[in-house]
Amino acid sequence: MEKRTINPWNWQKERSYSQAVEVKNAEATLYCSGQAAIDPDGTSSTQDMKSQLEQAIANLEEVITSAGYECKGIVRLNIYTTSTKELWPHFPILQEWIARHDIEQAVTMLEVTGLFETLIVELEATVVK
Repeated sequence: MEKRTINPWNWQKERSYSQAVEVKNAEATLYCSGQAAIDPDGTSSTQDMKSQLEQAIANLEEVITSAGYECKGIVRLNIYTTSTKELWPHFPILQEWIARHDIEQAVTMLEVTGLFETLIVELEATVVK
């Protein structure tokens, strides 16, 4: 087995994890850590649900493309939010992104009591090529 970690930023090292891990055998699979509205310097967003969802999507794309994968290869997407009620009005943003990349994935959505610091939505993906 061949394993490679992908970290487009440095701040996650202080939090003891990698943004993504690639495992290769006959095929390659990328396991992405949950991506949320965190700036490249490691600052967590205090913005509203719409803004945080858009930034979480952008950060997930950054991790996937930095690893040399395509969003079309997402096969599993886990969505964590502190409020499904706040997320639902903005769900079309996620749906449009999925359609734009022709993604066909399994989905799990969980409402949780809290996420890291001020975050309110997080996206976790498994990507194949």
